[in-house]
Amino acid sequence: MKYYLIVGEASGDLHASNLMKSIKEIDKNADFRFFGGDLMSAVGGTRVKHYRELAYMGFIPVLMHLRTIFANMKLCKKDVEEWAPDVLILVDYPGFNLSIAEYIHKNTKIPVYYYISPKIWAWKEHRIKNIKRDVHELFSILPFEIDFFEKKHDYKINYVGNPCVDAVDYFKRNKALSRAAFLEKNDLTDRPIVALLAGSRKQEIKANLPMMIEAVKQYPEYLPVIAGAPGIDREFYAPYLKDDVKIVFGQTYDILNNSHAALVTSGTATLETALFNVPQVVCYAMPMARLYSWLKKMFIKVKYVSLVNLVADREAVRELIAADMTLQNVKEELGKLLPDDSKERTAMLKEYSRMMDILGGPGASQRAASKIISLLGNKS
Repeated sequence: MKYYLIVGEASGDLHASNLMKSIKEIDKNADFRFFGGDLMSAVGGTRVKHYRELAYMGFIPVLMHLRTIFANMKLCKKDVEEWAPDVLILVDYPGFNLSIAEYIHKNTKIPVYYYISPKIWAWKEHRIKNIKRDVHELFSILPFEIDFFEKKHDYKINYVGNPCVDAVDYFKRNKALSRAAFLEKNDLTDRPIVALLAGSRKQEIKANLPMMIEAVKQYPEYLPVIAGAPGIDREFYAPYLKDDVKIVFGQTYDILNNSHAALVTSGTATLETALFNVPQVVCYAMPMARLYSWLKKMFIKVKYVSLVNLVADREAVRELIAADMTLQNVKEELGKLLPDDSKERTAMLKEYSRMMDILGGPGASQRAASKIISLLGNKS
């Protein structure tokens, strides 16, 4: 069968690539075409556009690139229609993907499947109308989404488990370097590492990384190591690589696997950090922080922004968002997690264990692939 996939960022590239691998295990003749990244390309198929050409975050950057965004949307709609796949599989990235879903549903008979649901439970809940109308099957990776979609909105979904569990489990069993090998490979000194995961986009990194670095500098016995974002050049990070600050590219999981603590910009990375059992502080600075705090009270529907806290349904990790993201706060919260026997560190690790029980074991990619192929077989 022919599968067309669309992702818009690095985490989508990872999870879509694992889904593609699982599809190929069942459908030996699977043919892929996609808007995606290097990991998807490594699985095979035809890449039409790299996700880096799609990823704009924030009001001003989006406005500045509207012509490019609309051109990419037009190209994508035409390409899907002309290639006529057996299924279109959208992966997160709702601003772009829901527009594609609407067009394909209205103008073709191609079934539209959504893998990794848009987070409309956080905000823009009105998008449920578009999903109900344009998405034939939705595959959820977060257990609390079942109640949101099925009980609140009477929309049946398929919960398949979380692919981050798969990715981390596979890495630990097959790819993890020993600490000595990791340090030698990257020319790092043997000091406890504080991982800095400042986001995957330049705007996020500029907003968060300087304060993260300053906070770790308050504890000179620890080594700050930046996880370089895919697709961002080393030159962009050059101004931050001073005073023994290190950067490592393409080895985020190895960094986490060898870290004592982490400062993490909210997103999939918070969940991955928890799966590696690394205590963390969630950091998300932004311009007009006070305005965001007001908007959050007015429009955002969830109590937390990190996936760890959303899955746990309590504040398992400290979130420093917008106005709360100050150097003093980051320094204090990090300091609470550094001693091996601190009550905050012990409590967080206990919450991680409970969160992992809620998520369930590995196998999300295989379950999603099996369900997708089964549904397509039934409908054909």
